[in-house]
Amino acid sequence: MPSVATAPPIAAIATAPGRGGVGVIRISGSRLEAIVEGLIGRPLSPRHAHFARFRAADTSAIDEGLAIFFPGPNSFTGEDVLEIQGHGGPVVLGMLLRRCIELGARHAEPGEFSKRAFLNGKLDLAQAEAVADLIDAQSEAAARSALKSLDGAFSLEVRALVDALIHLRMLVEATLDFPEEDIDFLEAADARGQLCELQAQLARVLATATQGKLLREGMHVVLIGQPNVGKSSLMNALAGEEVAIVTDIAGTTRDTVRELIQLEGVPVHVIDTAGLRATDDVVERIGIERTWAAIAKADLALLLVDSREGVTQHDLDILGRLPRELPVLRVFNKVDLTGDVPGDVARDVVHVSAKTGEGLDALRQRLLHQVGWHGDDGVFIARERHLDAIRRASAHLDQALAAYQQVELFAEELRLAQNVLNEITGEFTSDDLLGVIFSKFCIGK
Repeated sequence: MPSVATAPPIAAIATAPGRGGVGVIRISGSRLEAIVEGLIGRPLSPRHAHFARFRAADTSAIDEGLAIFFPGPNSFTGEDVLEIQGHGGPVVLGMLLRRCIELGARHAEPGEFSKRAFLNGKLDLAQAEAVADLIDAQSEAAARSALKSLDGAFSLEVRALVDALIHLRMLVEATLDFPEEDIDFLEAADARGQLCELQAQLARVLATATQGKLLREGMHVVLIGQPNVGKSSLMNALAGEEVAIVTDIAGTTRDTVRELIQLEGVPVHVIDTAGLRATDDVVERIGIERTWAAIAKADLALLLVDSREGVTQHDLDILGRLPRELPVLRVFNKVDLTGDVPGDVARDVVHVSAKTGEGLDALRQRLLHQVGWHGDDGVFIARERHLDAIRRASAHLDQALAAYQQVELFAEELRLAQNVLNEITGEFTSDDLLGVIFSKFCIGK
């Protein structure tokens, strides 16, 4: 990857918007001496915290605090980095940032610090993405998994696959280079067996990465059904607090209500919706339209049914309108009024009482089972682009196995599989993809 050592310095506020006790401004680039001199007025010892007054152009004080200088390449970005720690008010931080711009820096773009770290070889692309994922983690399990990716766990898995591919490609190239020899390099080295083992390793990495994507993005569960079947009560029971209004009046919920809960560290976005029925109420009709919009984006639908009435024709009509690919779990609610035993009774049915909490543990486990969650041990954070790359690499290995007797095609499919896997760590990545990835980072990171 090209170095960005000659690029102009960049500066940004690295702490969250709003007021706080401490605010941090980060400057990265080459030749920061002019900024240090203009802002602080004296040189700084590397990696030491210096108390300083930060000065305006007329030498008046803007603020006071700590300044730390990290000379490259021993810094986060691999460049010289100056970190200013002042008071955390937005006005004073804005004044400090403008002073840095006056002294030759420019405003950093979203994710540009991490992008420079990647371009300077301090992080690979999967690790750089893990920085943003660690910041955005919605649960402790997601944070632990993001840290594993930042430490290189995911990258090590990918590099092990690439190394095995390189070894296999070496055997194939030897066969192509010496076709007249009596030695069959592929058969002698059990190339077919090596390829099958590669496919198995890739499948294991895909399974772990799928778990990591679930930790990162969570699942979206929409509660649907007729009015007064207990959707809002179930929403409150799962959330552990009164987030939705509950009354005996049909049509109380007029709009979608969203709440984030955690199940074994997995973020679950639960969406309560308006009851699905024919109505002349204009506001309720708008709520029902939003219900169908939420259904279209959901990963799982919970169809709530009143246990006293069972599945009615209206419920069947609702099921008939759902997207064919959307998984549905039928939840028979109000078992406290029927005497039914709560818990699982079939693969796609759970009996609960949102009022008493009976059967909720079984429902929670069924939700996790529905999305294939197996626990976070050894899971590293992953994104959809990683899963897509692994799937494409797997497809190339399948093609390679099919073309095993055609050595040239066999070699080409192995080469394509290696290139696809290298996209994950950024060793084979287009500039356009880098722009998309880093533009989604926060400014200052």
